[in-house]
Amino acid sequence: MNVLDCIVIGGGPAGLSASLTLGRARRTIALFDDKTNRNRVTQEAHGFITRDGIKPQELKELGLKELVNYPSITYVQATVIEIIKNQSNDRFIVKASNNQEYVAEKIILAYGIQEEFSLPSIREFYGKSLFSCPYCDGWEQRDKPLAVIAEKEEHALHLAQLIYNWSRDLVVLTNGVPLSEEGAATLQKRKIKVRSEAIKNLIGKDGYLQKIEFVTGETIIRSGGFVAPSYYRPNQFAEKLGCELHENGKVITDGVGRTTQKNIYIAGETEKSKPTSLLISAAKGNKAAVSVNTDLTMERF
Repeated sequence: MNVLDCIVIGGGPAGLSASLTLGRARRTIALFDDKTNRNRVTQEAHGFITRDGIKPQELKELGLKELVNYPSITYVQATVIEIIKNQSNDRFIVKASNNQEYVAEKIILAYGIQEEFSLPSIREFYGKSLFSCPYCDGWEQRDKPLAVIAEKEEHALHLAQLIYNWSRDLVVLTNGVPLSEEGAATLQKRKIKVRSEAIKNLIGKDGYLQKIEFVTGETIIRSGGFVAPSYYRPNQFAEKLGCELHENGKVITDGVGRTTQKNIYIAGETEKSKPTSLLISAAKGNKAAVSVNTDLTMERF
């Protein structure tokens, strides 16, 4: 079986960027992609210079098209099921959903994170009229009647303060969790309404919000808004491979992608288990790939 220099797990901006950098360094790699990118539900991607407003799938296709120029890159459309470290030679055996096994000297974990919502109905509107990142989607929602849906006070206040820059027509919805007097006063100073009743339903059509209904039966008209999801890693590869984590769940690194486990690197949102921008994820992918190439160079020279 051929031994690859590196396996990159995740076909988002971090994984694509890492793959491109390693391909240009003439390293043999396999990029695994199961098409579960978190931004797959988004209509447009913003803030990526020269590509502002591009559809995420189009951006991904452009990235994949560029990888074709480098024959040492193999693109694998499959889910990684298991990663086993061979203790005798420090190589990794990667088992995938295509019933194939791959062997590599180094691994880059770039499989990202996923969202969880307190209200299941948010998923119906997420990416079209409800969003999580004001920097990504605030401009398109400017001056519209918006809702901030967040149960935790720190999230509600943070989002409201940010979104106030784009729209003054705000209602903060805490879904049954009352704000502290201090928190409510902070919002009232800016005439931002607070509704603490539990939310019964989100009403709209084709992913575009129209109304929000409370358990009391009352409804308010809102055309969109921002939510505060919780985030999780879709698998436990970092933990199972022995990578050390901070108490907050962030994977400990040297700042350029190296984890505490030799030959295991991490990039993009996977590292902090928190959302970030396309630009930052792509930059993290590049840094991790440079670390991989540097280590391979020093080990072999």
